[in-house]
Amino acid sequence: MPLLVQKYGGTSVGTVERIQAVAKRVAAERARGHDMVVVVSAMSGETNRLLAMARAIHPNAPPREVDVLLATGEQVTIALLSMALEELGCPAKSYTGAQVHIRTDNVHGRARITAIDDGRVRQDLASGRVVVIAGFQGVDEEGNITTLGRGGSDTTAVAMAAALKADECQIYTDVDGVYTTDPRVCPQARRLERITVEEMLELASLGAKVLQIRSVEFAGKYRVPLRVLSSFDDGPGTLITYEESKMEQALISGIAFSRDEAKLTIKGVPDEPGVAYRIVGDVAHANINVDMIIQNVGADKTTDFTFTVPRGDYRQAREILEKTAVALKAREVRGDERIAKISVVGVGMRSHAGIASTMFRVLGEEGINIQMISTSEIKISVVVEEKYLELAVRALHSAFGLDAETATVVPLA
Repeated sequence: MPLLVQKYGGTSVGTVERIQAVAKRVAAERARGHDMVVVVSAMSGETNRLLAMARAIHPNAPPREVDVLLATGEQVTIALLSMALEELGCPAKSYTGAQVHIRTDNVHGRARITAIDDGRVRQDLASGRVVVIAGFQGVDEEGNITTLGRGGSDTTAVAMAAALKADECQIYTDVDGVYTTDPRVCPQARRLERITVEEMLELASLGAKVLQIRSVEFAGKYRVPLRVLSSFDDGPGTLITYEESKMEQALISGIAFSRDEAKLTIKGVPDEPGVAYRIVGDVAHANINVDMIIQNVGADKTTDFTFTVPRGDYRQAREILEKTAVALKAREVRGDERIAKISVVGVGMRSHAGIASTMFRVLGEEGINIQMISTSEIKISVVVEEKYLELAVRALHSAFGLDAETATVVPLA
């Protein structure tokens, strides 16, 4: 029979009533002739509650014990959902990550899946059971419980779908699909029927929070068809596929943005080999992610070096850069925490020129100054003042035809 892997997030299983609603949806799919594997998160708020208790007892609790604690959240949900399915007359069996033998490395709090033993799951499916699996968790080679990090249940679901060669992996959330941009910023945003894995990877990395980026990477690597659907409303959702050739592509599929940005500039640095490493290396060694970078060389053989970091790391990054500036005898360090990054994404960029010029023209007509630019094969990102973010997103959304009543292409985001 066709095999579906479904994943339900915390809001989808946040109450007993919602768990019962999920059970009815799962049972209905099974009645239609599907084998069913269901991956669930902890009930909404539960992980935060457990973390708060841990911090109250030990502000720097051992990571191994934190993982043991957090894994209990999903254990509650799998048991309750299995009970709800049995109550409906639908045979079900629950498994923790360790019971399935979802093998991971030993990095507590952000473990990566290395292997899955799907034998037990296949046996239960063959006997007619729905299999309910705890997301977000696994076990390392020494038998220690590990967790995959925030959003890890998405990764569990895609990994199970890959191991079982499922026909589709369906991610149920509190939204009904992937949109051309955030509807809260641009009311004209449209739900996309389908997008490519490559586009979704770019959007997820640039600020779109519909899916955890590692789950999209997994889907691309193992060619798992993904679909984003609403837990609360019926609808087709958005299909995330690797089959790019079957799609009529838009030039731009979607617009992502991030307010979580800050900019740092070190001015008057000697223009000589190794300086860029000295600047970026000191920041990177503090585990601070450096994103966009611009270097301008002046006539006096000095350079101004500008880069962006997550806003939460701005203070620490600036302190590090001030010390680097002294060591390099730079003129000064400047910073700005009031910036935002806006990105247009689409595989159609590969075969069409003029995307960048259109983007720059539209922003210029709106009086929005571009501070930084970076590009890839299917993406253009700019940094602007944060106060212009919503105006810029709406203007670009309209300029690239994403809010048209009748779309001439397939969207994304």
